[in-house]
Amino acid sequence: MMSETADTSETMSKPSPAFDATLGLGSNIGDRVDNIEEAIERLTADGTITVVARSRFYRTAPWGVTDQDWFVNACIAVRTNVSPHELLHRCQAVENDMARVRTRRWGPRNIDVDVLTYRDVKLDEPDLIVPHPRIAERAFVLVPLKDVAPELKIAGASLDELLSKLDASDVQPLD
Repeated sequence: MMSETADTSETMSKPSPAFDATLGLGSNIGDRVDNIEEAIERLTADGTITVVARSRFYRTAPWGVTDQDWFVNACIAVRTNVSPHELLHRCQAVENDMARVRTRRWGPRNIDVDVLTYRDVKLDEPDLIVPHPRIAERAFVLVPLKDVAPELKIAGASLDELLSKLDASDVQPLD
């Protein structure tokens, strides 16, 4: 059952009108930066999703399953009129088109594209939870997210407040 609310006091602040959603991208197989660039190109190819802000690329340690190679992570803020579910389906289509193989949860991947936030919508469904359910636990998401949406609040907390509870020392910008 869909649970959309406009009550931002419990979930997050209303995003700037400059964007509708934020997406997290990551890769730790092959040319990581090129994989992320290709995913962004595929997401925006038909013009229904437009990037309005991009983070820097960050080199990050693996999370969850730590016996794998390092990642490159980034975030983008986008304008779109597609629904949260359609945005998720487009992210998954990009992953599939780029031949992402899911062998184990949080395992190695050539591309990962996650819907992090969508306007002031709160969803909790089997196929989609917005804001992303582990956003506050992941410095590799919060650091690049701060590049594109520094005023964003999640569950009433600023990104700085959330980051103060995490070790972000392994999230380093690629220069």
